[in-house]
Amino acid sequence: MSLIKINQELCIKCGLCAEVCACGVVAMGEAGPEERYAAGCMECGHCVAICPKAAIDNNKTPLARQVELSEYPVLSPEKAAQFLRSRRSIRKYKQEKVSKEKMLELLDIARFAPTGTNSQGLSYIVVDKPEILKGITNVTIDWFEKQVSAGVEWAQSYAGLVKRYKRTGEDIILRDAPGVIVAIAHKSLPIGHDNARFSLEYVELYATTLGLGTCWAGFAELCGGANYQPLRNLLKVSDDMAIVGMMMVGYPRITYRRLVDRNPLQVTWL
Repeated sequence: MSLIKINQELCIKCGLCAEVCACGVVAMGEAGPEERYAAGCMECGHCVAICPKAAIDNNKTPLARQVELSEYPVLSPEKAAQFLRSRRSIRKYKQEKVSKEKMLELLDIARFAPTGTNSQGLSYIVVDKPEILKGITNVTIDWFEKQVSAGVEWAQSYAGLVKRYKRTGEDIILRDAPGVIVAIAHKSLPIGHDNARFSLEYVELYATTLGLGTCWAGFAELCGGANYQPLRNLLKVSDDMAIVGMMMVGYPRITYRRLVDRNPLQVTWL
């Protein structure tokens, strides 16, 4: 069964489908576009998305599942810059649970994030039960304490974090967020962590449109990345999967009023 189908009545032989195919699956022949190397298709959908006449179909990325665009949506540079600069890491949350529907809306956008060779390969665990959230904080602190006690060099700078938690009970791991998204990928996917970065960045940016705030759960992610078994057990992560990203989610308790500056731009031209 062929992968690519061409509607010869609609095709104008412009060659765009072949031009955007990064894997050589579609090429131009004497009669127009044709399939050359079906096994190399990485399911990016470019060939179908680019066709001005909807003349090409791909079994792996069907035309029927693509959304028609009347024009490519583009924000003005000013609006885009303001939107991106207004992103803030939220560490103060209302104790209001994010609905399942809103969390699914958020993650449904995350699946469209770019991934290496369109590998995708991510799935998500949403934690919103207080006892499990508390457990994530506890096992992360335990893991840090073990690293400090073992004399691990990089961990020594976090010794104060462990002492602070034990002294005050302040949640400096998850910041009392009412929800956490955990990205997992199969251990055989070498770029799972990179894919999670793209995916959770989509979560971070889209969250603001839903009235939500986010922050990378970096401490817990370190613990998960080290395959700390108590954390894996708590999250019920199977042996073949790796924890590749974690992000706090909730309704912000505070509102920032200004765009913060950053270090001056540094560029080298070669």
